[in-house]
Amino acid sequence: MQDIEGRRPLKVRTSRYSRKIARWLSKKDITPNKISIYSLIFATLSALCLLALPFSSGAGSWLLPVLAALFIQCRLLCNLFDGMVAVEGGKGTASGELFNDIPDRIADPLILVAAGYATMVVSLGSSLGWCAGLLAVMTAYVRTLSVSIGAPTDFRGPMAKQHRMALMTVACLLTAIEPFLWPQGYILLVALLVVITGSLVTVYNRIRAAYIYLEQNGDA
Repeated sequence: MQDIEGRRPLKVRTSRYSRKIARWLSKKDITPNKISIYSLIFATLSALCLLALPFSSGAGSWLLPVLAALFIQCRLLCNLFDGMVAVEGGKGTASGELFNDIPDRIADPLILVAAGYATMVVSLGSSLGWCAGLLAVMTAYVRTLSVSIGAPTDFRGPMAKQHRMALMTVACLLTAIEPFLWPQGYILLVALLVVITGSLVTVYNRIRAAYIYLEQNGDA
């Protein structure tokens, strides 16, 4: 897993309940790598719920987006506890960084692309989903590249992973009540547009910060 200096800053990590759950998990026969894999499973379940949404009716039209939101939060909990079990629980492994990073690079596009296909109110919905998914990966790529050439780890937004997933969680929950107001799909469409715009700004901010740092400290 990532070292402490390179960890994403999360206030929830210091909460009493998070620490208690992390200690409990650390005592069980479960590794941080397994928890990271579970995060990918939850992301897949969320994506499947979204993909099924255009074909649903009745209870499915509100239950599926609620489940999608629930699975997104389960995925984020896995992202939280894999690091806590590894660092605070002392169960990190040499290959932990692979399990920490690769599932995230798959999980984000899974959810965002599926949201695009669930947006059937416009013909460009799927394209917007793919665009959002690719930009989500791009934000992480810029961060990783910057670190590899000597810049500090940069988790700034405005559309970092936790921001994207918080937005998609809220969008899924609102989508559950959307059929009572207008045709289902507009809320996910707006959410994808926000993710795309925010991710572009995030990529620019991270590139600019890395550039300034490297230019100022490159000869140090």
